[in-house]
Amino acid sequence: MSNAYVIGVGMTKFTSPKANRQYTEMAGEALTDALKDAGVEYAEIQHAYVGWVYADSCAGQKALYDFGMTGIPIFNVNNNCSTGSNALFLARQAVECGTVECALALGFEQMTPGALGVTFSDRPIPMFTFFEKLWQFTPPVAGAAPAAQLFAGAGLEHQQKYGTPNETFAKISVKARKHAEHNERAIFRDQLTVEEVLASPPQAPPLTRLQCCPPTCGAAAAVVCTEEFAERHDCGKPIRILAQSLLSDFTSSFEGESPMRIVGYDMTAAAAKEVYEASGIGPEDVDVVELHDCFTANELITYEGLGLTPEGTAEKFIEDGDNTYGGKYVTNPSGGLLSKGHPLGATGLAQCSELVWQLRGDAGVRQVDGARIGLQHNIGLGGCVVVTMYGKD
Repeated sequence: MSNAYVIGVGMTKFTSPKANRQYTEMAGEALTDALKDAGVEYAEIQHAYVGWVYADSCAGQKALYDFGMTGIPIFNVNNNCSTGSNALFLARQAVECGTVECALALGFEQMTPGALGVTFSDRPIPMFTFFEKLWQFTPPVAGAAPAAQLFAGAGLEHQQKYGTPNETFAKISVKARKHAEHNERAIFRDQLTVEEVLASPPQAPPLTRLQCCPPTCGAAAAVVCTEEFAERHDCGKPIRILAQSLLSDFTSSFEGESPMRIVGYDMTAAAAKEVYEASGIGPEDVDVVELHDCFTANELITYEGLGLTPEGTAEKFIEDGDNTYGGKYVTNPSGGLLSKGHPLGATGLAQCSELVWQLRGDAGVRQVDGARIGLQHNIGLGGCVVVTMYGKD
């Protein structure tokens, strides 16, 4: 087994679907930047793992052929919102197992305006199981997107268990915008107040529009290699992937009446436990976190799922400022999905890029002082979660 290092990352500015950028253009930009950052040529890539959700078959080949038809294996990956991290998982695995010395993980998404919908209505719908379970004990909310209803249900469950007020969820959006102010690649950088968040159009209680991530277009990439490959290429700031876990749903996701479980709380907790045990590093040693804040409710429950704070204490965690600069952890210094945007196939690799910049000390105004350990959480309903620990040697 070899150690796997990220030696190059690239990421486009995330944009509204109205910008009408083609996925090939965005993928090309992210890949060009990642190769330049790594100091390698495309011809040195031995495997490519390409993630996307809304595109035709072999979109990965279409995105890469402009860089060369070198005959390498190109694997197309689709696991909903965790797709980018799935691509990274496979690239890391190929390097660690000695299959290749250098692999590429690339993710992109060219989305359309509006909430996510069903693409194929004439065949079994994977997400229907999740909605059906929720609606067994929670009435559907008229006019609200189904995904918003799932995560809103998780927020309501936390409120019912621990008395978490609506204002606590809103403060996550405020924090996200504050962090995104200094991220030139983020789509929303204007500052917000708690009052503005709560006054925005309601979706499904307790969520309002400003607590929901927007449909976004963009791309991100990472070059992963062995330590020997990095040394031969004189890579000055390689970041090691210390541990990684990819899990799908347990039966507990659909047991009882728990929206938190339906949206992957148990998956997150189990994957985090695996990563902490494999790395020998506990949550108390983490400096910076990029986690899946598709909705404020998911960021809040994920604090507890990852063990950043004990169950039932997320409200105090937020009130004490332990989720931002000056606290215990800086969570989503990029602005997260809420402010940076959420192009499904690119999100996991965008999180990877931010953590690599942070651990290198290259994050500019967003830099977390002395960051040496980074934790990433990327979840896709359907379902899959990937938790990754990065370290600075």
